[in-house]
Amino acid sequence: MGKLVRDRIPDIIREHGGDPVVTVLGDADYRRALLEKLFEESTELSEAPAAEVAEEIADVLEVLRAVAQVHGHEWRDIEKIAEVKRAERGAFLERIYLG
Repeated sequence: MGKLVRDRIPDIIREHGGDPVVTVLGDADYRRALLEKLFEESTELSEAPAAEVAEEIADVLEVLRAVAQVHGHEWRDIEKIAEVKRAERGAFLERIYLG
């Protein structure tokens, strides 16, 4: 069973003497693989030691950028939407938890 990887990973594998089996996904499979990758990266973030949190956040961000792109959204537009929602509803800085 394969998984979605960053674009340069096959080249890096080849540089180290490997022979990766590469498939380019169609639209529907790509969207599904991106969501699986988002779950994978989110899980890694939730389990990361403090020293690795920034790197894992960067991985989640890269997947989110790809999700936005595949759905036809520019990242700057996503940032604008986030700003509006933050202004209207707030952020998560005050640690408020409803129970």
